[in-house]
Amino acid sequence: MYDLLRNLDRRWIFLLMLLAVAIPILLQSQFPEKPTGLAKAVFDEIEQLEEGDRVLLAFDFDPASAGELGPMATIFSYHCAKKKLKMYYMALWPVGPQMIDDSINNVIKKEFPEMVYGEDYVNLGFKSGGEGVIKVILTDIRKLFTTDGYGTQIDEIPMMQGVENIRQMDLIANVSAGSAGTKEWVQYAITPYPDDLRIVAGCTGVQAPLLYPYIPNQLPGLLGAIKGAAEYEELVVSTYGDSDLPGIYSEARRRMGPQLIAHMLMIALIVVGNIIYFMERKKGVS
Repeated sequence: MYDLLRNLDRRWIFLLMLLAVAIPILLQSQFPEKPTGLAKAVFDEIEQLEEGDRVLLAFDFDPASAGELGPMATIFSYHCAKKKLKMYYMALWPVGPQMIDDSINNVIKKEFPEMVYGEDYVNLGFKSGGEGVIKVILTDIRKLFTTDGYGTQIDEIPMMQGVENIRQMDLIANVSAGSAGTKEWVQYAITPYPDDLRIVAGCTGVQAPLLYPYIPNQLPGLLGAIKGAAEYEELVVSTYGDSDLPGIYSEARRRMGPQLIAHMLMIALIVVGNIIYFMERKKGVS
């Protein structure tokens, strides 16, 4: 066995990795998720809101990051709709409105057809300027958003009546792939107005370490990459008992399957490699 492993052609390892990724994808395997504290904090922030409370859903990502962030946007929308919150969508990224439309079409219109546009949810669309947009809408949202994402005048939208700025939101839920994103929302909205605003977020894996310094004071909850999305999915679906939901509400957990098997294979290969190394070293000494 030692000689077999020591002289194993690396192409067999590549084949094993291919199978470790391909088989869970083909079988659509899902494994139980144990939510961490950060995922529970995100869930609790939304769960404690009352029916009719306002949530600003800022989708600051594009299709390049949709593999990690798309499931977060989907389950955020579902959770907020299930709680019957007033949802205000906006984006600081040019392709953000496309991500917003995906959530509205795939979640709101399909699962909650009783919800009325302009009364229960609104798409404010994209505005360029990054953190400059945040600074402006903290005091006067109408300076930038004179119409919604479809060209309707803001004052003609019922749920915009009485909304002067985003400090009137009960929570900000941000899905971020970079700048402008969660870091800018924390720095330019939460930090100046800690008594008025709260935020939870989901971000890509490479962005998460940059946001950890803001936890828990400025950022009570954070979903990091597809793992965070899977944990949040588990919390939402298990809480509301919707086991017969369409596949888009288990997408993050399904995508975790290939990662889990591939990571287990990598760990096994590292262990085997170290065993071979120490056996060779022992033989060399003797």
